[in-house]
Amino acid sequence: MANALQVKDLCKTYITNKRQNNVLKNVNFNIEEGEMVAIMGPSGSGKSTLLYSVSGMDRPTAGEVSLADKKITDLNESELAKVRLNDMGFIFQQMHMLKNLSVMDNILLPAYQTDKGGRSKEEINVYCKELMRKLEISDIADNDITEVSGGQLQRACICRSLMNKPEILFADEPTGALNRSSSDEVMEMLNRINEEGTTIMLVTHDMKVAANCSRILYIVDGNIKGELKLEKGDTSPSETEKKDRERKVNNWLSEMGW
Repeated sequence: MANALQVKDLCKTYITNKRQNNVLKNVNFNIEEGEMVAIMGPSGSGKSTLLYSVSGMDRPTAGEVSLADKKITDLNESELAKVRLNDMGFIFQQMHMLKNLSVMDNILLPAYQTDKGGRSKEEINVYCKELMRKLEISDIADNDITEVSGGQLQRACICRSLMNKPEILFADEPTGALNRSSSDEVMEMLNRINEEGTTIMLVTHDMKVAANCSRILYIVDGNIKGELKLEKGDTSPSETEKKDRERKVNNWLSEMGW
């Protein structure tokens, strides 16, 4: 299986009040195409900094990051912005959407901003409606973003992140602002998307969320301390299967000092 993401000797240092804070220290890992990988660790361990650094939202201090065959650490700001728009999708805990646009118009926006694939507006609109149908939010297409639930809004954010058919999807605490029921629904959708071939890297503090992934990397003080490989999850697992995976993850996290 080819690598979707390659990270080599990644470092990130901040200078605060003339003091050096080494947040990431020579981090190395690969993510294969079609994997769903969770990044876990205690607060302040560097989880979100890692995601921001490998996705081009922040510049690492040293090291290399390659997305398939593109070394994104060598790109200038304009080139990076184009890669983020065309080849990456993003989901955040805070669901940033424009209040003056409907749910569907928010989803459509990134696709209207790119020339990737040379799609017409009609083709983009058809694809948007197809994604909304798959994620079961077609009925809120014309709603304002203040008129829908948190779970529905996060599904809309997932649709938006997929509009340009990204090579990889980055998610930073995608269920952090949701209740358990909505969290389970969103993870079911991400599992389905991953099953269809989209590579996903997500940061989470939720053991139940991480148990959906095929691999978990545990980061402490800017270093990857451990790795847990799991069988690829079923999109509709039984309760017994879910509990078994969660128990395995929980036991491993305890060994890591979680």
